Amino acid sequence: MLTIQTALSRLAFALIMVPVLSSQVVQAADFELEKVVEVSRHGVRPPTPDNTKAMEAGTDRPWPQWLTADGELTGHGYAAAVLKGGYEANGWRQAGLLTSGCPDSKALFVWASPLQRTKATAKALTDGAFPGCDVTVHSVSDDSDPLFQSDKMGLAPLDEAKARAGIQQAMGGTVEQAEQRAAPEIARLKAVVCLADHPCPIFDRPWSIKRNKDGRFEVEGLATLANMAETFRLAWSENQPSANVAFGHVHSAADVAKLMPLLTTKYDYINDVPYIARRGGSVLMDQIAKGLAAKPVKDGPPDVRWLLYVAHDTNISWLRTMLDFSWQLAEYPRGNIPPAGSLVFERWRETHSGKRYIRLYFQAQTLDQIRNLAPLAGKNALVRKEFSAPDCRITSAGVMCPYDSMMARITHSIDRSAVTPVHY
Repeated sequence: MLTIQTALSRLAFALIMVPVLSSQVVQAADFELEKVVEVSRHGVRPPTPDNTKAMEAGTDRPWPQWLTADGELTGHGYAAAVLKGGYEANGWRQAGLLTSGCPDSKALFVWASPLQRTKATAKALTDGAFPGCDVTVHSVSDDSDPLFQSDKMGLAPLDEAKARAGIQQAMGGTVEQAEQRAAPEIARLKAVVCLADHPCPIFDRPWSIKRNKDGRFEVEGLATLANMAETFRLAWSENQPSANVAFGHVHSAADVAKLMPLLTTKYDYINDVPYIARRGGSVLMDQIAKGLAAKPVKDGPPDVRWLLYVAHDTNISWLRTMLDFSWQLAEYPRGNIPPAGSLVFERWRETHSGKRYIRLYFQAQTLDQIRNLAPLAGKNALVRKEFSAPDCRITSAGVMCPYDSMMARITHSIDRSAVTPVHY
């Protein structure tokens, strides 16, 4: 495991070995890339303090300790994000969006959630994209940002009846029926985390829909199980010894993937409920729409070629739900949002007609690419799923969707009553 300080020196050779021709997009003569708006998740971190406490109480056993403070970006996570940032920037340079050297005020603007893990990931991505340039990462000065945390701040309160109805609809019935359907995945997880003939109370507690003090909802019981699955994924990604991952029960990325489905279940029942997603994601979606506008918009983000937001999996899950977009990549389960995975909006212009298009996709590193800090080049590229609709068309530069219809999809997804002004 690496500290962030030692990760810098170890990455120098790897960055040299990532050629420009390893880009993720190929410039098509008929299209010009004008703008990128990217929403990235933070990189690899240990469990948060609350998650660790709940997992240990739920299994009545200690969980492996990490060298990094709970919830903060690890050195290994920093190194993996550097590789991803370099790969992305090389692709956008080849597409003509970026130039060599350090970015000017029209090339890049970075805004991160105020937590350490997001700000440090933003730093890693930009260190990879622009080595030695010390790009400024912007964020609010306190611990709350309406762009990413409007739900937690009480700026987009949920109607309890609507939220519960949406959760129950997602469950396809009652919470008891949902728990019964998840029985195989629960049993698989229980076999990994519980000691024989020893109390394991989380598995004796029925699931229930709970509203927390901050107004957000969770499925109590499921939330802790999903955090266990996430912790195994993070430990594998961190390149921890197999003995420290899932208490020694996994030996490959495929083994880890078998323990991850309850993460998807958690998304399905909370984050991906349309009503909840619109209430939580509309502030960010509104800024994305303004960022993609063909002309600068009042109260929008800075007008730059690459607008990079670094946030959390919750934010990305809300956005993809609002857009009716999902994916399944590599060994990850459906809808999974890996460390430093990102939702990318590209605005293109067809040179001969002047018509504009939006290309939308989600991309990430695989479990083993993160674990092994694999240079991203050639066939060892990021894994990606592109959004498509009936009026979109496949081109050599990707799936191009008409600008007007995609902007209509984006703006129609926004709950205007949940939008709060954002000050950069």
